[in-house]
Amino acid sequence: MKILSKFAGFDWDEGNKNKNWIKHRVLDAECEEIFFNIPLVVFPDKAHSKGEERHYVLGKTNRGRLLFLVFTPRGDKIRIISARDMSKKERRCYYESQKSHS
Repeated sequence: MKILSKFAGFDWDEGNKNKNWIKHRVLDAECEEIFFNIPLVVFPDKAHSKGEERHYVLGKTNRGRLLFLVFTPRGDKIRIISARDMSKKERRCYYESQKSHS
């Protein structure tokens, strides 16, 4: 996960701090957890990277909740843009990736 090796923490935008909870019932702590659990599947989000570099991530929380997350780099920090539960198609992709890590 070369893209993630350059980060030293998280940067939460005060204006968006509780947005994921309000819209999708995802806690900020759950967003952070997925970066420490394997497998973590990271893709560049080229379609939405016009003004800034963005990536999307498929991962699981410590309790096993499967999340889809979008983030952008902010210096050496990860800024979470949005988070929600994975769709059926995303879960399939995540489980396929999990087989390759076994």
